[in-house]
Amino acid sequence: MKAVVSRIQSAFERLARERRKALIPYVTAGDPRAEVTVPLMRALVAAGADVIELGVPFSDPMADGPVIQRSSERALKNHIGIDNVLAFVAEFRASDLSTPIVLMGYANPIEAMGLERFADAAHRAGVDGVLVIDYPPEESAEFATMLRARGIDMIFLLAPTSTATRIEEVARLASGYIYYVSLRGVTGAKHLDLDDVAARLPAIRGKTRLPVGVGFGIRDGQTARAVAQIADAVVIGSRIIQEMEQASPKACVEKAATLLKEIRRAIDA
Repeated sequence: MKAVVSRIQSAFERLARERRKALIPYVTAGDPRAEVTVPLMRALVAAGADVIELGVPFSDPMADGPVIQRSSERALKNHIGIDNVLAFVAEFRASDLSTPIVLMGYANPIEAMGLERFADAAHRAGVDGVLVIDYPPEESAEFATMLRARGIDMIFLLAPTSTATRIEEVARLASGYIYYVSLRGVTGAKHLDLDDVAARLPAIRGKTRLPVGVGFGIRDGQTARAVAQIADAVVIGSRIIQEMEQASPKACVEKAATLLKEIRRAIDA
């Protein structure tokens, strides 16, 4: 039986041929309102997104800074749960069969649903990758196998504090891409040390052939461009959500897309 090439793998292979870097925006499902999510996803693709990370709202998002925490709180006020998030993906998929969607969130909502039930539902909806922030690789082998059997990549975080052992464990289990957290702290922090990132990526690349995306602390075209010179993908979340927070409900999708177009131009320049 021929192995199915995931949408994530296809996207990165296409970008490698074009000698371009992936742009991966993060938005929280259901923020600021449920009816905005799918139009926002479509607008981000039109603005140059190669993969979309869609946040599953959770009441205690410990790795997230205040901006993404607020977005999660707004989505929870809108009663957005994991079923709604999967419905958004299915609706998006009806008109876009190629852009990979990665669900990013915490273990609790997935475990409440049941791992196998979640894996089946994610597959039916058209999810391509899952990143569970509080699932370390040591506890994820079974879930990764379950996802992979359904053609879904399990994506893991690595950080400046990751040991050589942790890098090896992630390299063994991960598929799709690896998300390198560029700083010690939460999302949206401002002190991005590019020299430190550049110094640490070779240790990861020595263990895996997967693309490595870098996120946390990317605020503008200039930092995005600098990150694109050392990484395979640029992940940007807090700054997009800030743009949307500062806009009127009618203009928030347009504001997000405008920012992403600027980032895309900077990366491609």
